[in-house]
Amino acid sequence: MHIVVSEFIDEAALNQIGSDATVDYNPGLVENRPRLLDSIHIATGLIVRNRTQVDAELLAAAPHLKVVGRLGVGLDNIDLDACAARNIAVHPATGANTLPVAEYVITASLMLLRGAYQSRRAMIAGDWPRGALIGGETSGRVMGLLGLGHIAGAVADRARSLGMTILAHDPFLAHDDPAWQQAQNCSFEVLLAQADVLSLHVPRTKATRNLIDANALAQMKPSGILINTARGGIVDETALAQALRRGQLAGAALDVFEQEPLTAAAAAKFNGLESILLTPHIAGVSTEANIRVSAVTVTNVLNELRSLNE
Repeated sequence: MHIVVSEFIDEAALNQIGSDATVDYNPGLVENRPRLLDSIHIATGLIVRNRTQVDAELLAAAPHLKVVGRLGVGLDNIDLDACAARNIAVHPATGANTLPVAEYVITASLMLLRGAYQSRRAMIAGDWPRGALIGGETSGRVMGLLGLGHIAGAVADRARSLGMTILAHDPFLAHDDPAWQQAQNCSFEVLLAQADVLSLHVPRTKATRNLIDANALAQMKPSGILINTARGGIVDETALAQALRRGQLAGAALDVFEQEPLTAAAAAKFNGLESILLTPHIAGVSTEANIRVSAVTVTNVLNELRSLNE
């Protein structure tokens, strides 16, 4: 067994592989496609995060590949149909990074609703902008969840403890699913209109690309907050920047982007906006979650390879 790891992982998790397999761990491979393709030719297992594109080109360069382990839950960087055609198993680390994403959503909600955490420069300069930083509370507000999977459920639990009402829209979730005990089921239009905080928890598909566009943003409250920890491309970033500049929306937090890494040119649309939080796809990557995700992924890959060798 030979396992290639192309992005960062908790190295302690690699120790559980022991002598069962050889490991090529090089987080720089994601930046060097030719080297990655050269490294993968003897691999039976591959471990990636979200930036390594497991596409037809990579699969063609990996004739012995049997399993792909995903350090996370999103699978849009993996060609699932091509993997299935080759009988290559794909294992996401489902549930292992739920807590940090939920905590990120709540933290962003608190920061943006209160609006009191951008005053360091003014304070150091001798200003006292007290009147401009009063902000609002979470209690009595509406947390809107687009998608009601496991992570959204964890957000709902935490938002409820802050006194928020929970609305959700998920057309793929059966009406009698127990998850609806955590939220009031509503239409997409009602969700947009009533949410004080709208948190996105859907995959990026043809149907969800630019789902939150200028029209959707116009239906939100001017006091509303938008948070995207799901996938880049679900939000029309240009339309969002324009809505924030026009005062059509009070604030936003983006952890994922259409283009990753986010370049200076792609980020220029957000220049001068004090009402947006931008983070580099780290909502699900806390110290603790990285340990869990890494351990789960290594275990999944090893179990798959061992079952094939039995």
